[in-house]
Amino acid sequence: MADAVTSTTIVDSERLAVLQFTNTSDGTGESAVTKVDVSALNPSSNGQTCTGVRLAKICYSTFGMSVKLLWDATTDTICWDLNADYTTDEDFTEFGGIVNTAAASGKTGDIKLTTTGHSSGDSYVIVLTLIKNYG
Repeated sequence: MADAVTSTTIVDSERLAVLQFTNTSDGTGESAVTKVDVSALNPSSNGQTCTGVRLAKICYSTFGMSVKLLWDATTDTICWDLNADYTTDEDFTEFGGIVNTAAASGKTGDIKLTTTGHSSGDSYVIVLTLIKNYG
């Protein structure tokens, strides 16, 4: 078996992408799974491909497991840690969002997700609001 996961695009506009992710674990967990593939987001109105995002807002609820959001690169870099058994929302728009701090080597602009401490019946719901970058 595998964890029951969903990925839903709520908004994918010129400037913003809002994505929702859920997981009900069977104990398997997720390890560095790409959740935000920036090249798959809608291009700009003049056809430019999205090359990266900034984390503008995060709203999440975890039950029994913690989650690490990772900036994808040759060596992934922590974007944000989501505590186990916790519900909150964070807004980083006041300063333009959390920027991708991954080293240049292998940097893709994508966001990956890893669960830790997961067991059967644990779950998460995560909603990310992302500011899109082009070129």
